[in-house]
Order: sequence, then C-alpha cells, then structure tokens
Amino acid sequence: MTNIETTYAGLKLKNPIIVASSGLTDSAAKNQKMEKAGAGAIVLKSLFEEQILHETAAMACHYSGMDGCDYLETYVRQNQLANYIKLIADTKKVCTIPVIASISCYDDAGWTEFAQQIEQAGADAIEVNMMALQTGTDYAYGSFEKRHIDVLTQLKKVVSLPIIMKLGSNLTCPPALIHQLFAHGAAAVVLFNRLYQPDIDIDTMTQTSGMVFSQQADLSTTLRWLGIASAQVPQLDMAASGGIHEPQDVVKAILAGATAVEICSAIYLQGESFIAQCTEFLTEWLQSKGIPSIAEAKGKLNQKNVSNNSTFERAQFMRYYSSHEQ
Repeated sequence: MTNIETTYAGLKLKNPIIVASSGLTDSAAKNQKMEKAGAGAIVLKSLFEEQILHETAAMACHYSGMDGCDYLETYVRQNQLANYIKLIADTKKVCTIPVIASISCYDDAGWTEFAQQIEQAGADAIEVNMMALQTGTDYAYGSFEKRHIDVLTQLKKVVSLPIIMKLGSNLTCPPALIHQLFAHGAAAVVLFNRLYQPDIDIDTMTQTSGMVFSQQADLSTTLRWLGIASAQVPQLDMAASGGIHEPQDVVKAILAGATAVEICSAIYLQGESFIAQCTEFLTEWLQSKGIPSIAEAKGKLNQKNVSNNSTFERAQFMRYYSSHEQ
C-alpha cells in the first residue's frame, strides 16, 4: 500500500503539498478551499516587517517629531498583529490540516511578543522568512547569516512551536547555515524564498516589476542545494520552494531530499486542481517504482547517493558544452 504521508517540522501531513504563503492563503475561506483541494498544509500569507514600517512612514507626514513616529509604528504594528491573529484563529476553525504562520523580518527585535500570540491563537508552526539583500559596501561577511541564528534563538526562547526558516538563494554556503540552524533548534528549512524581480521599461525609462510568478527553470537551483544540504544535514527536514510547475517536479524535489514542497505560482496559474494532480502523480509514481512511502524515496538522488557529485556542484559543465556543437 503506497503511503504519501510525510512528517515535516514535526507535523504529520497527509501529503507533502504545502500551499505557500501568498494571497492564496490570506483568508479562512481560501484556506478551507485549499484543504478541500487536497493540500497537506498551508502557510498563511506573511506579515512583513517592512510593510509595517512602510505604512508607518506613509502616515508619518501627518505628525511631527519622533514621538509621533514611535506611536504610529506601535499602532500600525498592533493593528496588523490583531488582524493576523484573527486570521489564524478563523483558519483553525475551518481547517484540520496544519496551519503555519509566517513572518518576514529583518532582525530579532519586536517579534517575540507576536510569536507568543501566534502560539496562543493556535498556529501549528511559524515560518520565518528572512527576505533581504545585502548591498552595502561596508557589509561584514557572515552578518546576514548570523541574523538568521539570532532570530531563531530569540523565537525559541518564547515559544514551543516548531520554527521553520525560509532561506534566500543569495547565500554563500547554504549547507553551512542550515547546519547551524539545525544546531540551534530549527525544525525545518525551506529552499528558497523568491525576491520580487525588477525590470526596466526602456520607453518610459522607469523601473518596473519583473516576472511575478516563478518559472520551472527556477527549480534547478533548489534541486542543487537540496541535493547537497540534505546529504550533509540529513537530520533536518527540508522543503522545496520555487519552480514547481508540473507534478513531476514534486517527485524531483523528494528525490533530491525534500520531505515537502511549497507551491504558489502553479496554483495561481493552473488553479487549485493542481494539488490533486500532484498527489495523484506522486502516488502513481511511487507505485510504479515499488517504493512504499515518501520516506523511502527521500534523498535517493542527493549528493550522498549519486555516483557523480559534480552533478550538483559543477553541473557537469564541460560534458554539457562539449556535446553541443555549433
């Protein structure tokens, strides 16, 4: 009997399909719809620290002095937190699958009290999205990675919920950070978050938004680091995010070392029926290979289990180009 249940961040999921944090998960009604469509878990739309600061700045022009700005930030923060707590509570009333809260932050300040409220509202885990670019010429090497550890450490002090760290692909050595996150008590990591893409309109000579949705080609980066990190830190659960646009991509992620996958763009583009397509394909594929469970398939093609490690590390650069003649 084929079993597509999986364990992720200590949570038992009926299948590995997680609806990623997005507009797809910003209301209890939408979340209930995703559960009915077959999702194994959902990550609620993120509460962004930068959004709070932006809203505060937009209102600050009506006030003068630092005291007014401080008051505004406190007011905006508390209002958004109250709305988010309500989203958690309302979703838990209508969903039986794990509900994962999501916060996007720059540092460890100001989120510990909110984390406690998340736990009290009934969330099953917290996903921390460290979405930021390091662009200054005075950047101290390693400080961004240390910020991940600081945020995780502070949250672990105040909540008992599983803490999931969603990482960006702009890291020098993801396995090194993942190993440190495991050592400091992370329950899982997600590879990778996706920064909004910029573009330039050459007619109006203005900066514009680039591609909103991920592309299937994005999966290559995720597969590379999943394959390497899952071999080096096998004790920690990992989820794939970005580039999953076909049911086959779910299988690829699991073979590389994922225990779950986060999907967003494909559901926007193809509808929530894509969830059932993925679970049906996964079940049929496991049966065809005589593999009884996801646990048995996980990491079968990661760095530890493939004969040629260069597949992950150098992507067989010379072999590829030598076989393509003009």
